[in-house]
Amino acid sequence: MVEQFLINNDDFYVPDANLLITEDDTPVDNFASEKQQRLLVSSLYSSLQGQTFLAAANVGVYYTDLQPPIVPDVFLSLDAQVPKNWWEKQNRCYMVWRFGKPPEVAIEIVSNKEGDELGKKLGIYEHMRVSYYIVYDPTQQLGQVLRVYELRGRRYFETTETWLEQVGLGLTLWQGQFEGREDVWLRWCYEDGVVVPTGDERASQAEYRASQAENRAFQAEHRAQLLAERLRAIGIDPDIL
Repeated sequence: MVEQFLINNDDFYVPDANLLITEDDTPVDNFASEKQQRLLVSSLYSSLQGQTFLAAANVGVYYTDLQPPIVPDVFLSLDAQVPKNWWEKQNRCYMVWRFGKPPEVAIEIVSNKEGDELGKKLGIYEHMRVSYYIVYDPTQQLGQVLRVYELRGRRYFETTETWLEQVGLGLTLWQGQFEGREDVWLRWCYEDGVVVPTGDERASQAEYRASQAENRAFQAEHRAQLLAERLRAIGIDPDIL
C-alpha cells in the first residue's frame, strides 16, 4: 500500500528512499555510447565553470514512487547539484521530489530498436515535463539522426531548432576526434555554433594562446634589435634613446 511506501516530512509525504532501487549494477552500454555520454557530460563540467548544474550519464531519475526510474543516457538539470553526502540512499539518484523539479534536458542515444525512444520513453519525459527531449540516432535505427522535442504546455512538439533557449545551450553534430577516436559526435554548442570545449580542448587552446604570445614577444624583440642596429649604423645610440 502507498501508506507503507511514504514517510512524513514536515507535514507532507515523500517516498521512502530506502525502499527504492537506486542502482542495479547492470551493464547496458556499448563503447560508442559510453564515450558519447562522457563527451556530453565532461565538456559541461570542463567549460561551464561557475554555473550551478547537474549533468550525469546513466543515473536513474525517479519521477514517481509508483513506477521504476527512467535512466536517461544523459541528463542536464540547471540550478541543481548533488548533495554533499552522495552515498546516502536518498542522494544516489535523481529524485524529482527532492530536487524540486525534473531535469531540463534528457538525451537518449539509440543503438537498437528495443529502447522505444519514440514511444514509451517520450511519453515518460513528457509526463515528467522535461523541457527538451533529445533522441540521437547515429546509425539511423529509427530513420533520423537527431530529433529534438520541446515541451510546449503539456505536450512535446518536434522541432528543427537545435538551440535550446531555456537552457542557453545548443546541440550540434561535430566531425572530429574525441579521446583519439575520429567520428561524428553530438556536442553541446554556444549560440554562435562553437562547440563547448572539453578539458583537453581547453588545455590545447591555452597552450596555443601561450605559444602565440611567446611568438609575438619573440618577434617584437627581434624587431627592436633590428631597429637598434639601424640606429647605430647612422650614429645614434639606441640606449640613450
